[in-house]
Amino acid sequence: MSRIGRMPIAIPAGVTVDIAENNKVTVKGPKGTLERVLPAEMEIKLEGAEVVVSRPNDLKKMKSLHGLTRTLINNMIVGVTQGFEKKLEVNGVGYRAAKAGKVLTLSLGYSHPVEMTDPEGIETVLEGQNIIYVRGIDKEKVGQFAAEIRDKRRPEPYKGKGIKYADETIRRKVGKTGKK
Repeated sequence: MSRIGRMPIAIPAGVTVDIAENNKVTVKGPKGTLERVLPAEMEIKLEGAEVVVSRPNDLKKMKSLHGLTRTLINNMIVGVTQGFEKKLEVNGVGYRAAKAGKVLTLSLGYSHPVEMTDPEGIETVLEGQNIIYVRGIDKEKVGQFAAEIRDKRRPEPYKGKGIKYADETIRRKVGKTGKK
C-alpha cells in the first residue's frame, strides 16, 4: 500500500480546493491559484478539511499514480500558501548577474551577456551580484526555470566556475601536474 498516497492532505485556512470532472483540481490560496488535471483513474474526494486520494485497484501503474497524485495536490497547496524557492550561486571571476525589470542578464564569460526573461508566475530576485533566487507558486515551473538558468553555464570540476544550486556540491578534480 502506498504510504504517501494513503495520507490525507490537510487544507489550511484561507485555501479552497475544487475538484471538477476529469479530476481537474483547482487550488486557490493567498499567493494565487493553481489548477491541474490529474490522472482520471484516481479517486479524489474532499472530506471536511482534508483531501483524500484513493486508487481503484492494486495494479503496478495504479500504485505508482497513487503517491504521485497525492504529492502533486500537496505541492499545489504548499505552493499557494508558502510558495517555492530555489537558490542559485554564480561562481567565477567576472561572472555576475544583473536584473532590469523582468529581464535577468548574466555575464558568464561568453562574448555576449545572456539575457533571460522571467516566465509567467515566476520571479527572480538577486542578492548581491552572484546569488539568484527563483520564486513562484508552481514547484515544477520554479525547478524548470532554475535548471534553465543553471544550463547557461554549468559548474566545471576544475575551478568550480559556473552557476550551481546552493545545496549542490561539485566533485572537484585535480588539474594537470607539470613535468619534473
